[in-house]
Amino acid sequence: MDTTARLGVDFGRVIHGGLLAPGDDDTAFLSGSFEEALASPATDGVYEVLPGLVEAFAGRAWIISKCGDRVRKRTLAWLDHHDFYTRTGLRRENVRFCRKRPEKALHCAEIGITHMIDDRLDVHRAIREIVPYRYLFGPEKGPEWVRHVPDWASAEVIRRDIPAGRTRPATHR
Repeated sequence: MDTTARLGVDFGRVIHGGLLAPGDDDTAFLSGSFEEALASPATDGVYEVLPGLVEAFAGRAWIISKCGDRVRKRTLAWLDHHDFYTRTGLRRENVRFCRKRPEKALHCAEIGITHMIDDRLDVHRAIREIVPYRYLFGPEKGPEWVRHVPDWASAEVIRRDIPAGRTRPATHR
């Protein structure tokens, strides 16, 4: 069994449009024009913290996002427009999409995600038996089985949760 640590990160309200009030949507990205979506900002602190996490996981980091075709196209364009891959070290081929939030569990199982940052408690419920380290991003606190990470500065704690010796580069991925 491969026990190499792998990081999963949600896009909406985590990498982009984060720290909105619970229930709010990023209307510029979701329903604004394509140009407004591209111009919309990343979540504060993502470029200061995520590159170090990607490095701590030896590049084994994925975006796992729920969306339809229209938002998928916007997401990929936004990542390119903001030079996300260069700025964070996350590989372009490490972006996954699904249609329903619980389907993120399938991606986590397939990839072997060990640490997941997501702003939705229903995602954490779906991955609870698959992903040992779960981080609920944003203002809402969850139950004791998910760790609250209110913002990117707080996400630095994830480094301490990487098991010793589990950051070696994987030979098969």
